[in-house]
Amino acid sequence: MIDPLLSLAFALHGMRGGYALLLGSGVSRSAGIPTGWEIVGDLIRKLAHLQEADCEPDPEAWYVKKYKRPATYDQILNAVAKSPTQRSQLLRAYFEPSETERGGGLKMPTRAHHAIASLVRDGYIRVIVTTNFDRLIEQACESAGISPAVISTADAVEGALPISHSRCTIVKLHGDYLDTRIKNTESELASYDPRLD
Repeated sequence: MIDPLLSLAFALHGMRGGYALLLGSGVSRSAGIPTGWEIVGDLIRKLAHLQEADCEPDPEAWYVKKYKRPATYDQILNAVAKSPTQRSQLLRAYFEPSETERGGGLKMPTRAHHAIASLVRDGYIRVIVTTNFDRLIEQACESAGISPAVISTADAVEGALPISHSRCTIVKLHGDYLDTRIKNTESELASYDPRLD
């Protein structure tokens, strides 16, 4: 049997630009960008600290016992930051490197981001669809000499170049962390604008 990666390499080579890449939180996790679940744990720890409570070793269990409801990302985020603007500002620290993090290479594009940017530069990938809020893939593309078209809101669809005319289009399904219209809560994620669909 042929190795699936070998088969994928043949497919990408044979149909240059014919495939889209779907990225999730795993690609940015190694850069030190926390997953949604890791953000939940951190927010619970901060909440417990403000109440001078010890939530360890299981912050989720502490939260459930204390508040009598599941410790879900959208509920906790909505509880500690009521408006989209507050949520955007709260989440910012999870995506932007501090000086210490920058010195350690954290929250910066990784080898995976740069490898993807190389595939874009060489014409193998032209469309990237991501659920990530961070800007690491954009930064990697820019360092490879590509200015990607970024669609992070439904209204951006209307002003975007057609994909066939763009060297690289990045579609951020849930938005960009610097835009207060990011999709975080269950109600925000319940549906997508038809233009983005």
